[in-house]
Amino acid sequence: MAAVAQALEFRAIGETPAVLYDGPSTKATKILVISAGTPVEILSSIEGWAKIREPGGKLAWAESSGLASRRNVVVLASPAVARNAPEESAPAVFEAQRGVILELLEQNGAWARVKHRDGPAGYLRAVELWGL
Repeated sequence: MAAVAQALEFRAIGETPAVLYDGPSTKATKILVISAGTPVEILSSIEGWAKIREPGGKLAWAESSGLASRRNVVVLASPAVARNAPEESAPAVFEAQRGVILELLEQNGAWARVKHRDGPAGYLRAVELWGL
């Protein structure tokens, strides 16, 4: 039997921090509080809840209403050098340290165009980011 390929779905925690639980209920055990804007991978959804993987790899449940539709990514490399075009020889625009959250503007193969909330946009290599 052939396996069905499924695209990964990523979203971001909304405007306020979210409590993550070990089950799809506010009566479940609280695991951690995750910062606003943090990207998460959506694994499944049921009745107002989403089972997610956070950037550190933990699996948990979050209320779907606390998730935003925008896409953010987390920098894995330190430092990651953003460039003004999707090529290694392009001039540097800014550097981002490991753990910095950036807004994903577009993904283009091995590169992603990202923007820091306080600064310019630039291209980072996809391998330097989590949340794609």
